[in-house]
Amino acid sequence: MRRKDREIRDFTRMTEILKSCGCCRLGLVDAGSAYIVPMNFGYEIQGETVFLYFHSAKEGRKIDLLSSQTSMTFEADCGHELLTADNACGFSYRYRCVMGRGTIEILARADDKIHGLQKIMEHYSGTGGHAFDPRMLDRIDVLRLDVAEWSCKEH
Repeated sequence: MRRKDREIRDFTRMTEILKSCGCCRLGLVDAGSAYIVPMNFGYEIQGETVFLYFHSAKEGRKIDLLSSQTSMTFEADCGHELLTADNACGFSYRYRCVMGRGTIEILARADDKIHGLQKIMEHYSGTGGHAFDPRMLDRIDVLRLDVAEWSCKEH
């Protein structure tokens, strides 16, 4: 990271920033080009291990690409605020972001899917214990990204 003065290394602070983000972008490779997908997400913290969960349709470009790549990058950002100045070169922007990589899998078992969906719902609603129609579980995919490494920055 170029700006070490903006790097956050404290795990608790990093997870606080992750929790405050409303969208997480997955980075895939498609025929040598970047393919970035903004997604709703949930998270789970076990010790100092982070798991990200994503709801997805069972078909489409993202799912097609996942069949050929298990390594994945991600990015989430929040806390946006424009800082104005008297001249254009003095303008700046406040933000907080997390970026990283890990391995991703499509969850197959219904109870694993429900667990991931619960984490997504908890992230957005602040509550757990949601019910899911079993027929819908067959019509969707739930992805779990096991974060191998990540970094965090704040300005």
